[in-house]
Amino acid sequence: ELVADIRVLRNYYAAVELGFLDKTTNEDYINFTTKGSYIKAGVNYNAYKNWKGMTNEIYVGLRYGLSFFDQTLNSYTPNVNGTYFIPEIVEPNTEFKDLTAQWVEFIFGMKVEIFNNLYLGASVSFNNMISTTDPENFKNLQVPGFNRVFLNNAGVGFNYTLSYLIPIVKKNK
Repeated sequence: ELVADIRVLRNYYAAVELGFLDKTTNEDYINFTTKGSYIKAGVNYNAYKNWKGMTNEIYVGLRYGLSFFDQTLNSYTPNVNGTYFIPEIVEPNTEFKDLTAQWVEFIFGMKVEIFNNLYLGASVSFNNMISTTDPENFKNLQVPGFNRVFLNNAGVGFNYTLSYLIPIVKKNK
């Protein structure tokens, strides 16, 4: 993932995140692969009042996310109760292409300067799916940029960053 932000006003930052995901998930009854890219764009508000000369951040933010991806259902095991029927692993290797998803996320995070112009950051995001193209007879379980999709179309994410402040404008001391 590539993350960038730029200060627009005193405490407001325009932010963008670009990324790619290629992940195979193996759970109790299902194995699937998700592959695709995403973009998230939005704004951050820095709620932290720095001491003179500091540029740390404690921020809240809002993002709009868009993802283009493919999913492959590698295998699944029908969940049968009892011991009369023996569960059989089905390997359809069905690929679902040209899927899309759109969502909104609320972010809470912080960024701390650890060395001159080098920052360590962490954030937690709460996501809500706006729309998605689900394949026939299969629900999107993982969306690049959104992470795991639950039944209520909500999600949670955690992100950490190591970033460098490019000193475009020189401060007067």
